Amino acid sequence: MMTEARTPLRLRHEIKSCVSPAEDRALSQRLARLFGRDPHAGPSGIYRVSSLYFDTPGDRALREKLDGTDRREKFRLRYYGEDTGFVRLEKKIKASGLCGKRSARLTAGQVQQLLAGDTGFLLESGDSLLIELYSKMQGQRLAPRRIVTYDREAFLWAPGNLRITLDRNLRAGMDLSRFLDPALPHIPMAPGQTVLEVKYDEFLPELARLAVQLPRGRAEAFSKYAACRRYD
Repeated sequence: MMTEARTPLRLRHEIKSCVSPAEDRALSQRLARLFGRDPHAGPSGIYRVSSLYFDTPGDRALREKLDGTDRREKFRLRYYGEDTGFVRLEKKIKASGLCGKRSARLTAGQVQQLLAGDTGFLLESGDSLLIELYSKMQGQRLAPRRIVTYDREAFLWAPGNLRITLDRNLRAGMDLSRFLDPALPHIPMAPGQTVLEVKYDEFLPELARLAVQLPRGRAEAFSKYAACRRYD
């Protein structure tokens, strides 16, 4: 198994806002003129993101998000497009309004083992993040809970290590055993709504602030995972 090298956790700023279809179109056109696209997106500039979130029997991750707990964490599996040969386990950390992420790579076979309840390989991996997941699956009964899928258009700019994304067509998958199946049926969760996310390091460049036109009052604490648990 391959794992990603451990580096000091870098915390970044993250601003979210829900925008209308008209705002989405205007933002997409404006951002395309100002910034480069994510090179992994392909010719269309848009790619699918598929994630499988973990939670406890008491929905600790969901409750902490809804309650606005200052320090919280979420575990998820993620792959892009239909390439299930590259799957990451990610631990997303939120602390004092800043976000950080640790990740480790899994094979499709290991993901299937995990979904089947075979977790021994996590402990034997030697990777600290996989061992942490194993520990919390045993101690907190953390388990896969919901598939979250959406279509992303991403823009990058070197100043501030800026990343701006427009996430559309948010939908939930219920059959966890088919997480790696691109043909998995989904339920639309936010028709006509786009989630704008702006991520940056120490500072938000003025050009980016003007480009997204995000006055302070528009920032929202939106969670795609919480949205896809809305009807539980």
